[in-house]
Amino acid sequence: MSLSDLPGPVPDPAVLRGTTTALDEPVERVRPLWVTGVVLVNLGINAAFFGPLQVLLGQQAAHFDDGQKEAILALVTGCGAAVSMVANPLFGAFSDRTTSRFGRRVPWVLMGAILGAVALVALAGAPNVAVMALLWCVVQAGANAMYAAITAAVPDRVPVPQRGTVGGLAAMGQTVGILVGAVIAAVVAGDFAAGYWVCAAALLAGVVLYLFKSDDQPLPQRERPPFKLLEFLKGFWVSPKRYPDFAWAWMTRLLVSTGNHMVTLYLLFFLSDAVHLEETEGIKPEFGVLILTGLYAITVIITSVLGGRLSDRMGKRKPLVIASSVIIAVASLILAFAPTWIGGLAGALVLGIGFGAYLAVDFALITQVLPTALDRGRDLGIINIANSLPQVVAPLIAFPFVAYWGGYVSLYVAAAVIGLLGAVFVVKIKSVD
Repeated sequence: MSLSDLPGPVPDPAVLRGTTTALDEPVERVRPLWVTGVVLVNLGINAAFFGPLQVLLGQQAAHFDDGQKEAILALVTGCGAAVSMVANPLFGAFSDRTTSRFGRRVPWVLMGAILGAVALVALAGAPNVAVMALLWCVVQAGANAMYAAITAAVPDRVPVPQRGTVGGLAAMGQTVGILVGAVIAAVVAGDFAAGYWVCAAALLAGVVLYLFKSDDQPLPQRERPPFKLLEFLKGFWVSPKRYPDFAWAWMTRLLVSTGNHMVTLYLLFFLSDAVHLEETEGIKPEFGVLILTGLYAITVIITSVLGGRLSDRMGKRKPLVIASSVIIAVASLILAFAPTWIGGLAGALVLGIGFGAYLAVDFALITQVLPTALDRGRDLGIINIANSLPQVVAPLIAFPFVAYWGGYVSLYVAAAVIGLLGAVFVVKIKSVD
């Protein structure tokens, strides 16, 4: 990256060679304690997010109106998803411009944790659906402030040859956090208020190590361009013409994530209506989902770490992204053409292998195509829209396949095709091997 790549006034080169390294490309390998702090933040975020999303919000919706619980849950989670898509890039951009003596990212990790924890505790006593929806939106805002900051901390501090490994460990933290959230929900055994308190505690506990071991470099005032609202808002459009590799990376993430959501969206109904799990195996579909999710999570944890480390040793990203996208597509085809319990187990195993490696290696690739060092948080937030948008898009795409266009066979074939398109577009990226 040259100085001319930085938006706004060009800083004095002597400044960049001085005491601050906030905008420099990192060259010193990060230590295990720092990586552990990042992993724990990701774990805490996902435990506090998925515990409510998987169980607690649904229980609270039934508490307010058991007959309308599905509609209440859809309303609350839909509002939260909308906030997530805006909050992530917005808080990422705010962190980019932060000149605190504690660094650019630490203040937002801390403030996001406090905001999210307070909102989770307040959720335990929400008096009605409107307040419940509002507080869940606040939780989303806090969690996304944290996630935007901790994600940007990786390209801030981690040299390129180590990013696959760190990205894999961060993905492992996310997946373990999802499992911890499920465990929290199971342990409280229907007491959603207690569950929210435990999730809040997990969120706060997850940030402690990072706050003390972040080594977050401050951004001096002189290196921050003047704030102009119109220019700030325009910055959220990253020109595909000027930064084509960033655009292709965004499109790849969108397609692969959409295909993955299409695979998992109707899993309960697939086991019930296509596999007939209870009749053929004597296993309730709900328990079948838990088994498949656990198998998927375990393989994601293993392959995210191994895949990230392998890509660092190879010094290449694209071949592994392509390979993992193909593996994800194979998992979809297994479900399409082997609608049995054994097929479901095999599909979950293969999907976890592919998606775990994809999460680690694709993240490392993305950090290498960010347009500028000054805007890492904002640009990674824009990338994260490609993670959130499939939650909205996938149901719209999936429903007609299930209802009108051939059922689960056509659904999973379509998911495979969409994922393979993501693999094709990775080839378009020129600046990364």
